[in-house]
Amino acid sequence: MASALPQDIARPAFVVTVNGKALPVAVALSIIRVSVDEDAGLPGMFAVELPGGDSGKDTARIDDDTFAIGAPVEIQMGYRDTLTTLISAEITGLEPSFSRGGWPLLVIRGHDRRHRLLRGRKTRSFVQQKDSDIACAMASEVGLTPQVTDSQVVHDYVLQANQTNMEFLLERAARIEYEVVVDGKTLLFRPVQNDQGKVLTLTPNDDLLEFHPRLSTMRQLDTIELRGWSPKDKKAIVARAASGDEVSTMGGSDSGATIAQSAFGEAAVLMSETPVFSQAEADQVARARFNRAVLDLILGDGVCTGRTDLHPGQVIRIDGVGKRFSGNYYVVSASHRYSQHDAYRTHFTVRRNAA
Repeated sequence: MASALPQDIARPAFVVTVNGKALPVAVALSIIRVSVDEDAGLPGMFAVELPGGDSGKDTARIDDDTFAIGAPVEIQMGYRDTLTTLISAEITGLEPSFSRGGWPLLVIRGHDRRHRLLRGRKTRSFVQQKDSDIACAMASEVGLTPQVTDSQVVHDYVLQANQTNMEFLLERAARIEYEVVVDGKTLLFRPVQNDQGKVLTLTPNDDLLEFHPRLSTMRQLDTIELRGWSPKDKKAIVARAASGDEVSTMGGSDSGATIAQSAFGEAAVLMSETPVFSQAEADQVARARFNRAVLDLILGDGVCTGRTDLHPGQVIRIDGVGKRFSGNYYVVSASHRYSQHDAYRTHFTVRRNAA
């Protein structure tokens, strides 16, 4: 049964709050469009487009200190009186446009607080720390509260080599199939959540307007072998991950690895370019690489009526699209868009590791 919201989709609504105060009604009514883009691997972004002032050549809003760089912004969307906060962010850019005979326009852009992790590059080392410990330290450096899942493996030495904190954290997260997410002022460093239960269901009979899935076995493999060397123990390290090591098959009958092997035979990959220095680290990296590969079995993008409960890092269910493509999907990105013309729509991209 499809999940339903207590909403009147004929009356979409939004509220833009700057510096803790909602915009004046006259300003809010003049807004042309609002978008909130969320991604599991990149800083979330918002854009608000409105006239530059209250008359044809007025630039009062373009020069208004309300929209100062760094000002905190919160955007809520929904229907009538049922609104949900989609992003808590900071203004990072202003884009006015001017044309002869036309009104000046202003686009206000901003990002969630992950953007702070992109400021500056650093070269430094971390000794006897887990990846989750490193994430905690980096969150605190930029004024965020860390909420991390213990990554278990202690590394003797890790180098951040002329990288932004965001680049470095994403690199460390990819090695172990983790994700870096911000919720308001909290930084989450956690495993990719495709083993979780669904939070909502979409079907063509209710909220789902478009869905375009693509199943491909071209990047599927059934075995990954990782080889390294332990300087401490002075012996070779060998780790394997194969069909059966999926964290979940997301309700599907067969994983991508099983489907590809059955159709085309075995396909093994040897990883020797990834440095590992302990058996525990090698096992973790091999499993992560395998799970990342199989999650690319089905890629899809879609559009639904505006859903404030649809976010990256969740599992949703899509039904009514045939037996092979109906099932649970992991949300990679979501774009919530309101305009005076198209009302409120949510665009999304998803992945699935089984069919």
